[in-house]
Amino acid sequence: MIPRYAPRDVAALFSDETRFDTMLEVEILAAEALAARGVVPAADARALRERRPVVDADFVTAVGEREAVTNHDTAAFVDVVQERIGMPAGAWIHYGLTSSDVVDTALCAVLVRAMDLVIAAATELRDALTRRAVETIDWPITGRTHGMHAEPTTYGAKFALFALAVERDLERARRAREGIAVGKLSGAVGTYSNIDPAVEAEVCERLGLRPVPATQVVGRDRHAEVLYACAALGTGIESFALEVRHLARSEVGEAEEPFAPGAKGSSAMPHKRNPVLAERLCGLARVLRGYLQAGLEDVALWHERDISHSSVERVVLPDALTLTVYMLRRATGLADGLVLHPERALDNLTRGSRGLVFSQSVLLALVESGIARDEAYRVVQSAARRTVAEDRTFRDVVAESGLLDAASLERVFDAERLLAHRQRFLEALTWRT
Repeated sequence: MIPRYAPRDVAALFSDETRFDTMLEVEILAAEALAARGVVPAADARALRERRPVVDADFVTAVGEREAVTNHDTAAFVDVVQERIGMPAGAWIHYGLTSSDVVDTALCAVLVRAMDLVIAAATELRDALTRRAVETIDWPITGRTHGMHAEPTTYGAKFALFALAVERDLERARRAREGIAVGKLSGAVGTYSNIDPAVEAEVCERLGLRPVPATQVVGRDRHAEVLYACAALGTGIESFALEVRHLARSEVGEAEEPFAPGAKGSSAMPHKRNPVLAERLCGLARVLRGYLQAGLEDVALWHERDISHSSVERVVLPDALTLTVYMLRRATGLADGLVLHPERALDNLTRGSRGLVFSQSVLLALVESGIARDEAYRVVQSAARRTVAEDRTFRDVVAESGLLDAASLERVFDAERLLAHRQRFLEALTWRT
């Protein structure tokens, strides 16, 4: 991922140093487990741990140089590790293992750590949206369907629904974390031909993973599930960001992104305060969905394995996890800092809509009075058209018709009545303390 969208803590997880260091830990843990079963001499296993090389930039460079000779990155890694540890202990590195045993188990361990960052960041976004929901549950705003004025809702209801969506995405992320928290040390085609299953179990336990049956590779549906969790979170963020963009339009003006002193909204037009962060989040969500497509295509491999998935994963897994955390953190800042204009929202709801948001209330009142529904619908529809054509208020047009008395008019055009159950949205936020 380009530095612009790469939080340092996530980028560090997917660095070559972390990758090789985790692979090295798998190798040494395997040797220690073999030593506990009398396969590897105990003194050699201790030497592996004591002489464990530091995985730094110099180590990464050495592996790269060796790979230029071997044309095999894991073989190059093993060669460098053995050289730096020395013989005879170094000879036990990679004993009974195949490349995927080390690479897949190490990758899963890193993905678990990355998913922990995703889950933490998603929880922060959910909680930020929850705070805004509580703060604004009583602030009326026009609800819109098809982009058109519909009926009143509240800012708080909007925030609550976005928070609920993030909570659902959190559940998906937790399931994906559980699904990827696995490892395998079962050899070339997964039959444990040269290694005891107990070794696999011990290594996985020490890494916080669980052993699973596999071919030569861990099933890639697990990795695809991680990418789906990322794409789902990105799409949820996009939904929130898209709402911000719509509410920020000049003719709507019901919300705007936070605008710091010294910031510039346009290089040419000083008056502009563009929703650039929301637009960025919408765009990046498209990238995440593209990574999911690639991940799904990685699931089907030839027989017990091929490596068509490997080149794809080197790009899409680090990028997707890094980008997801970036988006979650920026979306949290957007939720916390979003500037709302409730007075403009109220003006749009009343004067701006001419009161047409109460058309269903009028319809139901006429039905209650004994008028057939279709007839009542036509009457209200005609009144709505007159309201727009004559640039009047819907209430005045309805009152003029004489179909409703004063008390009914007062009840029908009461926004508070329509929003009486708004606390239901907050009640659904069950994680609130």
